[in-house]
Amino acid sequence: MWQTIALSFGLAMDATAVSGARGLANRQRELLILPVIFGVFQIGMAALGWILGAWIGPFLASWDYWIAFGLLSLIGLKMVYEAWTADPDDPDDADGDGNPDATGPGVYLGLAIATSIDAAAAGLTLPLLPVDPWIALVMIGAMTTVCSAAGFVAGRVLGHRLGRKLEIAGGAVLIGIGVEILVSGLMS
Repeated sequence: MWQTIALSFGLAMDATAVSGARGLANRQRELLILPVIFGVFQIGMAALGWILGAWIGPFLASWDYWIAFGLLSLIGLKMVYEAWTADPDDPDDADGDGNPDATGPGVYLGLAIATSIDAAAAGLTLPLLPVDPWIALVMIGAMTTVCSAAGFVAGRVLGHRLGRKLEIAGGAVLIGIGVEILVSGLMS
């Protein structure tokens, strides 16, 4: 069960960091919009990955733990790299899109897709978790929604200090899950 919680937390960190950055702009209505749309998209993308994994899973059964390790490690490394190379002091790019005042359905949709792409790859690993994939999907969506709301509030309160640290922590969690799945697969 801890793997599912850790995976949910790790996947939520991109959305949390973006929500925190959006919270800097003091747009109160986004406190409700962003967490909900981010949570829904995380569920949808993880489900898409799960469905694709179920379709091609029989062909990959003997390599599944290596694939999970590779995918989760790459996602985690990407998150750490992007957090490490981001310029947190760039006032013109608070949310990473070059326009801190951008709002509207198109912007929200773009942010939701960008923060949930990793969930599609992670969805391939859902059958390897010790809980039913449907439970994992609900946990991913709930964790993303809660963390995004907390990130938005933290962005308003704490400013630029936490964004990179959250993404680095999320990346490290995903790498750790990948290593644990690999070790378990090699030991069995």
